[in-house]
Amino acid sequence: MAEYSFETDTTAVVVIDMQVGFCDPSGNLYAPGSEAVVDDVRDLVADAQNAGAHIVYTRDVHPSDQFDDAHYYDEFERWGEHVREGDPGTALIDGLEVRSQDHVVVKHTYDAFYNTELDGWLRAHGIDDLIFCGTLANVCVLHTAGSAGLRDYRPVLIEDAIGAIEPDHREYALDHAEWLFGEVCSYADINFVWFDSMTQTPTATTPTPARYFISSS
Repeated sequence: MAEYSFETDTTAVVVIDMQVGFCDPSGNLYAPGSEAVVDDVRDLVADAQNAGAHIVYTRDVHPSDQFDDAHYYDEFERWGEHVREGDPGTALIDGLEVRSQDHVVVKHTYDAFYNTELDGWLRAHGIDDLIFCGTLANVCVLHTAGSAGLRDYRPVLIEDAIGAIEPDHREYALDHAEWLFGEVCSYADINFVWFDSMTQTPTATTPTPARYFISSS
């Protein structure tokens, strides 16, 4: 089994749209495949937080009039009205702790880089590698990860922490990402490596078992 090691200072876990509207049966764009990865996403985020990696959450939010003057593409026409501004469905699911050092990106379309501050925030924090989880695989995950690759970030998609409406959608997205712009691995393959920037010696922390490595190189 291949191992993927990530230095916490230069890595962000990007959690795509793990919102009530997509992951909870009450949501108007709920998919069982999105709910199915909730536990793995929570575990991955908790591991990354414990290791000291950066966390970015995206929230898909649409003003009610967003597509009123659309020339061609209308998401509400494609999917029905969903995660409208002010609706309970726009909230992140329970169990995802947004700490003061984490960043939340509110986006209005599939690509979380489009007309948002995401690229600037990542560059300001020295981020090079992006670990992607969340939903939907062939929509917001794929578009955001592809956009990251075009901006010269290293996108790595965690195959068992990415939801989809249909299994075929997920397989397509992962195959396409790996072929064109990124890498795909499983949650168990992830290792976080961290350093003490002050002393250049290994940091004394208490890791989750078998998930982290300490390095002084």
